[in-house]
Amino acid sequence: MWLPLAALGLALVPTRERQRSIAARRASITRPAGRGASQGSAECAHRTPAGRCLPEAPCAASMLPIDGLCVPARTEAMDDPSAGLASNAHTDRSGRLVVYEHVPRRPDLPADYDSYLYPTEPWGGQTVSSGYDLGRPDGLQRRGVDLTAIGHGGVDLPQERGAPVRAIALRGQQGDAEVLYIGPMFGNTVVLSHVVREAGATRVYLALHGHLDGFAPSLRKGQSVTPDTPLGFVGDSGAEGIVHLHYEIRLVRPGIDPARIERAGTLVEQTVSVPCDPRNVLPLRTTPIRRGG
Repeated sequence: MWLPLAALGLALVPTRERQRSIAARRASITRPAGRGASQGSAECAHRTPAGRCLPEAPCAASMLPIDGLCVPARTEAMDDPSAGLASNAHTDRSGRLVVYEHVPRRPDLPADYDSYLYPTEPWGGQTVSSGYDLGRPDGLQRRGVDLTAIGHGGVDLPQERGAPVRAIALRGQQGDAEVLYIGPMFGNTVVLSHVVREAGATRVYLALHGHLDGFAPSLRKGQSVTPDTPLGFVGDSGAEGIVHLHYEIRLVRPGIDPARIERAGTLVEQTVSVPCDPRNVLPLRTTPIRRGG
């Protein structure tokens, strides 16, 4: 009976008083931030490290946007900037034990590399020739006579020399990616910066595209790139004789703006970013892989 009585009481208020009451109640409502929120508005809930306002999230804070769907996400520690980090170790070539942090694959996502999209097309039906292994025990991490490093913090994508490498949007990405660096790192390398929303928190990820034969002619540092923007061409720079694309995802530590990093090599130092299993943020494949061609 409470609601009908309240409505009846409002109907008995004189018209002018009633209008003032309605106006006061309207003024007390806080409008949600939308796509039109201004750069300096307090209504903007999520921003890039540079302060740019991000669009309103498509899913509730307890949900994760995956390919247009809102699916339940484990959010027990997402407000903690270190959430998801794990420690591991391996022995380097000098016999020294190296302890590091990384972001292992989420167990609720597919383990099969063929389930995901990559910056270059599968070659002969194969997506990944060497996967991410920094979450494995020391003895199971990648080693080789011709390799200087132990373990693999990215994925190697086989392709023919000169095949195009194009930008992809990471799962949950907000806005366009930005070209952070073009130059030598893993051979010729392009680094993109992606802002990703994950269950109520925004994080910055770096995407490294290494061993390129060359860069896309029009690509410039600071450029915003949409999906399918040409970045370069598959090659073997820095890995002579082994033609492939090295694709690596790294989570930027909280409080660090990678755009302010002057020396490119610093971007991959543990104090700035940590390697992440790329399956955590790669978009899921919606079409089957064509085999044998």
